[in-house]
Amino acid sequence: MIAAALVAVPSAAADGIVDTAARQLRTDPVYVDPAARDVLPPAGEQRVEDEIEKAGAGPLYVVVLPESASREAGGDATETLRAIAVKLHRRGTYAGVIGNHFRALSNALPAGTAGELATEAIDAHRSDGVAATLVDFVDRVADARNGTDSSNGSGSSNWWVAILAIGAAIAGGFFFTKRRRNRAQLAAVKKVAREDLTALAEDVQELEHRVEGNPKAQEAYDRALAAYEKASSRFDRAGSPQQLSAVAESLDEGRHEMAVAEAELEGRKPPERRPPCFFDPRHGPSARDVEWAPPGGTPRLVPACEADAQRVDRGEEPQSREVPVKGGMAPYWSAPGYGGYFGGFLPGLLIGTSLGGWGGGEPVAVGSGDLDSDDDFDSGDFAGGDLGGGDFGGGGGGDAGGGGDF
Repeated sequence: MIAAALVAVPSAAADGIVDTAARQLRTDPVYVDPAARDVLPPAGEQRVEDEIEKAGAGPLYVVVLPESASREAGGDATETLRAIAVKLHRRGTYAGVIGNHFRALSNALPAGTAGELATEAIDAHRSDGVAATLVDFVDRVADARNGTDSSNGSGSSNWWVAILAIGAAIAGGFFFTKRRRNRAQLAAVKKVAREDLTALAEDVQELEHRVEGNPKAQEAYDRALAAYEKASSRFDRAGSPQQLSAVAESLDEGRHEMAVAEAELEGRKPPERRPPCFFDPRHGPSARDVEWAPPGGTPRLVPACEADAQRVDRGEEPQSREVPVKGGMAPYWSAPGYGGYFGGFLPGLLIGTSLGGWGGGEPVAVGSGDLDSDDDFDSGDFAGGDLGGGDFGGGGGGDAGGGGDF
């Protein structure tokens, strides 16, 4: 996908299965090794990814690997998953189908919870296959994160308790609906931010070998890579569109350093630091300001890359970055719900109806779910019995962590 830009190695081919899985999880919550594709086909992988985002279970990382991956960790599926978690170095919940073994661990849930949830999921869906088991596990993790309790109460017969319960249910339903809507909006904006992370990583990857032998270009490349890493870390910790503005700031920094590296390679003077292109921040730093008016709005000066500036000069309409909103796609600058994120690219930018013209609408719920804000990480959090799950096939059994085999 976009892996090579994320680590300073000559070639991904030199990595083992564990290293590759950890690297891929930096930008995609589900990674399926090519040798395990028959275990979880693309449709199943997408189903699990969609469930993580829809249920708000993140940060949750899932790997599906061949049995041979265990050999990189002493032949133990549990230690293989633990090694991936330590290499990724992020707080969260981790699930792994390694061969026919299903294991889970977490340093974001109470001790033992991930193991218990994995055991419950495989007990419920072992015969339904890997995709169904993983989807059920994702839902259980989401419930645990959101404090959902499916157990029954004490059965009190007091009528006033029943009335209070009804009132609480009504209020709770309103709160839950609002929380789900907020979570869905965040998910939509995070999907757009993930696309920008991917775009920068791919561009950094293409530049990697070109800067070799050019010290100044190499320095700019290294700064761009560091900016990507910062953006990725901030992405994981963001819990609102406003917090995603920090991701946009780091992406802007990375794009600028990419432009500096390109200038050094071409023998040009490095560009001055300017805002990104208004029409699509992925175009990189702007070259100049142009006068432009949105449909139904008033003219204003906006920063533009040279290609878009020339389109405006010719009287053409640049192709603005479009984002999903209710009713279809819309330019990001007409969609108020994305203002917190894109404001990180262009501080002070007025997004939505304030630009004039139509208002766009709310983001469509197609993105990632909530993520923890705690960025501390301790591999020791994975010690002990927080290792449940089981195996697919071959009957129940189970180990100290619970579960059996697929």
